[in-house]
Amino acid sequence: MAYQLGGRARRVDFSDGLALDNGQHILIGAYGDTLALMRSVGADPDTLLRRLPLALVDTDGNGLRLPGGRPVPAFVRAVLGHRGWSVRERVGLLAAALRWRVNGFDAAAQATVADLTQGLSARVLNTLIEPLCLAALNTPTHQASARTFLRVLRDALFGGPGSADLLLPRAPLSALLPDPAARWLAAAGAELRFGTRVASLTAQREGWFVNDDSFDAVVLACTAHEAARLTRPTAPAWARLAAAFDYEPIITVYLQSRGTRLLHPMTALASCADAPAQFVFDLGAIDGGGPREGLFAFVASGARHWVDRGLDVTAEAAMRQAQEAFSPGTWLEPPRLLRTLAERRATFLCVPGLVRPPTSVASNLVAAGDYIDGPYPATLEGAVRSGASAIAAIDFSDSAPPATASSDWAAAAN
Repeated sequence: MAYQLGGRARRVDFSDGLALDNGQHILIGAYGDTLALMRSVGADPDTLLRRLPLALVDTDGNGLRLPGGRPVPAFVRAVLGHRGWSVRERVGLLAAALRWRVNGFDAAAQATVADLTQGLSARVLNTLIEPLCLAALNTPTHQASARTFLRVLRDALFGGPGSADLLLPRAPLSALLPDPAARWLAAAGAELRFGTRVASLTAQREGWFVNDDSFDAVVLACTAHEAARLTRPTAPAWARLAAAFDYEPIITVYLQSRGTRLLHPMTALASCADAPAQFVFDLGAIDGGGPREGLFAFVASGARHWVDRGLDVTAEAAMRQAQEAFSPGTWLEPPRLLRTLAERRATFLCVPGLVRPPTSVASNLVAAGDYIDGPYPATLEGAVRSGASAIAAIDFSDSAPPATASSDWAAAAN
């Protein structure tokens, strides 16, 4: 287990006392399993998350805004009311969305999002499809799976009331789920071994050896890379699938401008060769004040190009982007750089025809994570659902399930 719970959704504490999230995570109203898990461990989503209607708006306030009510009529009204698109562009997008719905929000296995959206104008592609695809799949449209993209759209834009709402963290990521989950587990009698690396996983006659300890069942709640390492001796075919992913990084540049408040908590930006971020989050506005007032997260998804150029270059470009994207007078003081954080394996590259490993690895050896086979890309919701599937796949006929904190159950988490 790592020194801190949360994986890629956690708070990072720096030696100078600064504490920042390792990236800006967004939940949506359709993440029912994640919200239910938060409640089950004592984390109140209504307190910890700020719920806002979906609004993908630029620095001038123009963009797609979903009004309240049922998602389908709200989507139609939002598209028709978009001031930045021509009538032809609006009608074209609605016609495409109707085709997607008639086809059951499915596409050919090898189709990309670029294939799916052929015929839409460059303006619609640049201001809606590309940033939405990067936000949801962290994969550029010319590489992203159309089938997975449509599943996200179906659940968000065409689900029940509130399914498309943005749920923005009001608190550090560790407070949303990892810290409450740790307290819940401790109260149930579970033993958490922080800073203990799982060096070996060996099958025994009935169960598994994790390092030198014997367990009836094991859940691999770690990265695909670590899961592949641990399972290579006993399940080589499964390990090959887990090791075969290509990854796409995400970079978050944290800037501070004391006293500044943007018009919108989340603002879409025009990214290009000289401007890395697709979105900026006003963390003080999300919180409604407090310690994060004047703190801004500029997020660059699909950031392989910027990682190659270097984090210092990315930070400088984000600072220029902050100054140039907003009107004069927006920043009450010039933004200054706090930190630049990069998750080099933020998500797997969600390409068409991707074969992901199943939940079951071997008898009473299962895996949980956002990379496990399922309908979603690498998201918190996908990870939570895979955890539930992992527990369901374990045979507890001779031992108690983990809810009772049995000593015969282990989770190998790195």
